[in-house]
Amino acid sequence: MTSRGRFITFEGTEGVGKSTQLANAAGTLKALGVDYIVTREPGGTPMAESIRELLLAPRDEPVNDMTELLLMFAARAQHLHTRILPELEEGRWVLCDRFTDATFAYQGGGRGMPAESIAQLENLVQGCFRPDHVILLDAPVETGMTRARHRGELDRFEQEAVAFFERIRQTYLRRAEADPARYHIVDAAQTMEVVSRDVTELVRGLVDRA
Repeated sequence: MTSRGRFITFEGTEGVGKSTQLANAAGTLKALGVDYIVTREPGGTPMAESIRELLLAPRDEPVNDMTELLLMFAARAQHLHTRILPELEEGRWVLCDRFTDATFAYQGGGRGMPAESIAQLENLVQGCFRPDHVILLDAPVETGMTRARHRGELDRFEQEAVAFFERIRQTYLRRAEADPARYHIVDAAQTMEVVSRDVTELVRGLVDRA
């Protein structure tokens, strides 16, 4: 019988290097002979990617906070049940760029949506399913935003004010502090080489513990 894979999510504010470290983690798993996939939220399936486009596109029409929250969980429900869970059951590790922690941080901390409402949707969509481990790439907001601006045109979320991202960062840190066994904070303000080394060591440790 195939053992269940592990679900590892990568979280953080804009410009902390999640894409780079996801690729680094994938390379580490490959070198260790671990079967894996890389995916992202919102997105991960054709339907969920269509919802992602709706969410990220700058628009003149104001987007109601509840509309944004429900779209996030609509994409997540599709992604979770048609891709993440089947891959885990096949024994593959799933590396995911953001998951529900991002919703608590962005829609909760950033937008001010009640955490209780997010938790209700989390339980409705996910049941008791949670990431096995969360790798939180943390850096001062200004550091991340400077990097994000250098990437090119900003999406609807990246255009928010600095205070929005400060609230997001603090929400992430509070969640990590409340569950230190599952959350792993990596100092993303360091050089890319040092961050990559730290993430590689962390992923190797997770494989050893699996």
